[in-house]
Amino acid sequence: MKRMLRSGGVWLILLGLAACAGTGVPEGAVSPPVQDARETATFQVLSYHDVRDDITDDLDPDRFAVSTERLVEHFEWFRENGYIPVGVDDLLAAERGERPLPEGAILLTFDDGLRSVYTEVFPLLELYEYPAVVAVVGAWQDAPEDWSIEYDGIGEVTRDDFVSWDELREMQASGLVEVATHSHDLHKGVLGNPFGNEQPAAVTRIWDPESRSYETEEAYRGRIRADLELASRRIEEELGQAPRVVVWPYGEFSGTTEAIARDLGMPISLGLQPGERALEVATEPSSGFAGVPRYVITANQSVPDLSWFLRRSDTAVSPVRVVHVDLDYVYDEDPAQAERNLDALLDRIQALGPTTVYLQAFADPSGDGNARELYFPNRHLPMRADLFNRVAWQLRTRVGVEVFAWMPLLAFVLPDEELNDRLAVTRWEGDERVPSRPDYYRLSPWAPQARQIIGEIYEDLARHAAFDGILFHDDAYLSDHEDATAFPEEPGRLPDTEARTRILMELTHEVAEIARRYRPVVKTARNLYARVVLEPHSEEWFSQNFEASLAQYDQTAVMAMPYMEEASNANRWLDRLVEVVRQVPGGLEGTVFELQAVDWREPRPIPAEELAGWMYRLERQGAIHFGYYPDDFIQGLPDLETIRRALSVERDPWRVR
Repeated sequence: MKRMLRSGGVWLILLGLAACAGTGVPEGAVSPPVQDARETATFQVLSYHDVRDDITDDLDPDRFAVSTERLVEHFEWFRENGYIPVGVDDLLAAERGERPLPEGAILLTFDDGLRSVYTEVFPLLELYEYPAVVAVVGAWQDAPEDWSIEYDGIGEVTRDDFVSWDELREMQASGLVEVATHSHDLHKGVLGNPFGNEQPAAVTRIWDPESRSYETEEAYRGRIRADLELASRRIEEELGQAPRVVVWPYGEFSGTTEAIARDLGMPISLGLQPGERALEVATEPSSGFAGVPRYVITANQSVPDLSWFLRRSDTAVSPVRVVHVDLDYVYDEDPAQAERNLDALLDRIQALGPTTVYLQAFADPSGDGNARELYFPNRHLPMRADLFNRVAWQLRTRVGVEVFAWMPLLAFVLPDEELNDRLAVTRWEGDERVPSRPDYYRLSPWAPQARQIIGEIYEDLARHAAFDGILFHDDAYLSDHEDATAFPEEPGRLPDTEARTRILMELTHEVAEIARRYRPVVKTARNLYARVVLEPHSEEWFSQNFEASLAQYDQTAVMAMPYMEEASNANRWLDRLVEVVRQVPGGLEGTVFELQAVDWREPRPIPAEELAGWMYRLERQGAIHFGYYPDDFIQGLPDLETIRRALSVERDPWRVR
């Protein structure tokens, strides 16, 4: 196997923050308001689409459709079980501290403006006196009579299949319906890369095949603003009130789109990621709700299934299963071969059934862990191929897994050798500072220019690719002999252990925040050496702290690699690792045990039976999350059938992107 790792021996979302636990404020977002501890309320948001009488449950071609009978069952269950639909005025009043939300508050939303929202839903809203948000697509509302469109892969629909402006006026006049914009013409895919993938128009920089270039940032912002301005103006012209809510098509949004929407008078925006929204009453009003998560109703969902979601514990943990993949194995100078490699990867991941793929975003054909080239357009390093966005998109949409961009934090080798040396992590040799490179060519987190370059690389990644998380590579370490760059004028002086640990964590937070300007719900994971867990005092040598990592990252990917750590008994070593993790509060919930599929000492593949045995053993000892590196999807190693039985988990059947 080409890369040898170095040996080291639902969501709670706060008002004003990005829509993911642990994320920060997207670009343009306001800071969290000053909070008054007098009262805290939560609400959840449900997303419905078409409502029809002829639904055939999970066999219906429209997976988002719900039967009228089933919707009545939902409404009845809400009434009988203490769930109270609230409106936009209620949310804004609670935000201003004027009146609290009721316990069990839910916001009902109906997307796309299909006619059934008037013929089937509106009578039920009136009967139950339930408020709701109806989101319409401006271009569909204003379409001519002979217009038609392919709707979500279920066939052709015409203008008559959508609600009319007159019907919207009637619903709005009832006081029960808030009309939101679903954009004017962003509910579609646009060309997102040279491979022909169509991606959500609201967050994609369009690829132009003729000029072989991407849409500029200025052109992108102008396109989004023009669309939302038109959408808002048309609703105001027809209904007499500009929209206060924007429902992002496909749930995709960014700090840029959020800022534009707020500037145009829409303080509430709705995404699609499921979760519970926490509203903490503020002493001062804030500027609204950014990217509020919603749970999408699919497959004519039954009351028991819906109630499971609404009632599940906030602390419930879904198992994570990870396959860690080298994008270098997909790349080939021959585009046709690269496509065959990608097909092999997709087929294998589909068969394995993991929840998550850690996908390499940097090129490393030599296997030394240093990034000299990247797999996405960027300002600082050569691009080996514009490949990461293509593969990540296919994995997310065709296979349905979460994709984490596996990236170095420091190990970027800039083309300018002199600049590399000047910005490097350094150590003292007498009174002279010299680059410290026992393995990785790391840029120093204490060099402002290095931090800027690293931040811009992550910004370019997020701007040009769609992904769910970032995995920070194991190059994020500093030894007790580093980093003299912190004190260039004080020979012999080095930062202490606490300072080294802190600056690495600060830098991961900084670049994650930069990425969230474009991908607001991006999660974070960080590779840690197992020795840091087993021997906490080794923080002095690595500047890694297990407990601090659990607190900062969504996942702490501990390299649970017994042969790499020269363990005399792999099973006992793994047992001890799990036991130590268990003793740390939140340890099992926050740790992904990343096993080795290759014994790099020889090297040789780990037999699939042995690797699967480790997985079963981890589960018996109480581990919740685990995976392995590397997966050789070209040679089919480890054996698919053996690993699938140990790795695959049954996932939430209603999980929708």
